[in-house]
Amino acid sequence: MITKSRKKRHIEGALPWLIPVAIIIIWEVIVDAGMIDTTYVPSPSAVGSQAITLWQEGTLQQNIGISLYRATIGLLIGGTIGFTLGVANGLSRISNLLFNSTVQMIRNIPHLALIPLIIIWLGIGEPAKVTLVAIGVMFPIYINTLHGIQSIDPKLIEMGRSYQLSKWQMLTKIIFPGAMPTILMGIRYALGVMWTTLIVSETISSSSGIGYMETNAQQFLDMPTIFLAIIIYAILGKVSDWIAALLESIMLDWQ
Repeated sequence: MITKSRKKRHIEGALPWLIPVAIIIIWEVIVDAGMIDTTYVPSPSAVGSQAITLWQEGTLQQNIGISLYRATIGLLIGGTIGFTLGVANGLSRISNLLFNSTVQMIRNIPHLALIPLIIIWLGIGEPAKVTLVAIGVMFPIYINTLHGIQSIDPKLIEMGRSYQLSKWQMLTKIIFPGAMPTILMGIRYALGVMWTTLIVSETISSSSGIGYMETNAQQFLDMPTIFLAIIIYAILGKVSDWIAALLESIMLDWQ
C-alpha cells in the first residue's frame, strides 16, 4: 500500500519532467499535423532517429566526449585559479590591494571578445578552447569565493581567536564552512558560463565537438542534427546543475 508521503514524493519527482514531456508531445503532434515545415523544424522522432544513427556511426559519443573533456579541463584550470585568488585576496589585505583591482578590471572585459586574440596567440586547437573556458569560469568562482570569505561574521573570527585556534583550524572550522554556500553558488554559476563559452568556441573554430557537429550540419541544412546538438547542450547543462546541487547537499549537510 502506497503511503501519502511516498505518493507525494512520487508526484514531486514527476513534476520537473511534466513541462519537458508536454513540450515534446505537443512538438511531435504539431509537426506530424503539417502545421510546421519539417525542412526547418524536424519532429522529435526525427531528432531521436538521427541520434541513433550518429551513435551507431560513433560520431555522437566521440563529439560529446571531446566537448566534455574541454569543459572539464577548462573548469578545473579556471576554477583553481579563481578559487586561489579569491582565498588569497579574502584572507590577505596586502594581496587584496595588490591583485583585486586588476582582476576586477579584467573581469569587466567580455571574455568572448578575446576569441580573436586567443586564436592569433594559440591557434584553433585544444589550448585555445580550454583557455577560453578557463577564463570564463574563473571570475564567477573568484568573485563568490572572495565575497564568501569577506562576509564571515567577525564575531566568529573573534571567537576562534579567543579559543586560540591555529590558522589551519580557523580556515577549516570557521572560514571555509561559513564561505562554502557562496563558493558553491559561484561554481553553479560558473558551470553555466562554461557551457556557453564552449558552445561559442566550438562553433567559431573547431573540427570536433558538439558545436562543430552543429555548425557542420548547418552547411547541409541538416536540421535534425542541429536540434540534436541543442538538446545535448541542454541535457549536459541540466546534468551539470544537478551535480552542483548534489555537491551543495553533501558539503552543506552540516547546516
